[in-house]
Amino acid sequence: MRQVVGKPSRESRGRARRAIGLTGIAALLPVVLAGCSLEEAFYFGWPRTKPTDQSEMMMDLWIGATVAALAVGVIVWGLTFWCIAVYRKRDSKLPSQERLGEELLPPQTKYNLPAELTFTGLPFILIGVLFYFTVIVQDEVTYISDHPNACTEVTAFKWNWQFEYKGEDCEPIETAEGEPIVETGDSEYIPVIVVPNQDDVRFVLRSEDVIHSFWVPDLLFKRDVIPGDDNQLSEFEVDFNTEGTYVGRCAELCGAYHAFMNFEMRVVSSEDYQTFIDERIDGATTPEALEAIGQEPYATTTDTFNTDPNSGTAS
Repeated sequence: MRQVVGKPSRESRGRARRAIGLTGIAALLPVVLAGCSLEEAFYFGWPRTKPTDQSEMMMDLWIGATVAALAVGVIVWGLTFWCIAVYRKRDSKLPSQERLGEELLPPQTKYNLPAELTFTGLPFILIGVLFYFTVIVQDEVTYISDHPNACTEVTAFKWNWQFEYKGEDCEPIETAEGEPIVETGDSEYIPVIVVPNQDDVRFVLRSEDVIHSFWVPDLLFKRDVIPGDDNQLSEFEVDFNTEGTYVGRCAELCGAYHAFMNFEMRVVSSEDYQTFIDERIDGATTPEALEAIGQEPYATTTDTFNTDPNSGTAS
């Protein structure tokens, strides 16, 4: 005689609820033990500052995708643990000759069209929604305007950065002596790049030697800098919405002193940016021009490194 397991008993339901409760506690433990606030927990380790419109969009996309993935995971985990708790074997409650076999399984059905349509359709809907928002954000991140409001040519080299300031539409700006306005870093000086707090700020990237990567973590964006002719130039634009000071790094392993390729980005008002450029045109250095607009003359977000191989320490 076939024995079919019917409706779960009260004891089984109690065990299922305990299992689900323990799972929820285990999921919350990392947040609680890490000392994160609820607001910090929902940043999932990403920077809280979002100085560009593009970084805000990418952050929203990331949070939305993560929450959707967690929701799907909780449902799957919950159903899995519920089935484990409710339909596990109970050998002690069955006669010895019935301890194995189909009598231990819940009622079986060959087809369940509503369930199949649901579990097939919902993933496609989820994928479609994520694809739609991903395309929107990607188009915004890669958008290049016809007439940028400010432009900086970034040159990466082993192992530092050079920034050349250009005007609207990326036209060259020269000093009173006819020289380009450049800022070059070295092992004892961290270069500071100054940009205006406005829309359509363009960066044109080139490399003198190997592949580097221009990365400002707070922008939630990086772009590889590839050596070669003009066909290898890379450019992107951002719309700044917040003034501030942000650390920049190289995100591509490029050699012995890759970790030392740091720079600093200063986002200032449009008026201060124009004053800074005017000071540079008149022959001022970057530290002098920064002081003229009330900014710290040297980098504050990162320090130089001691590149003496015999010292064994970093300054």
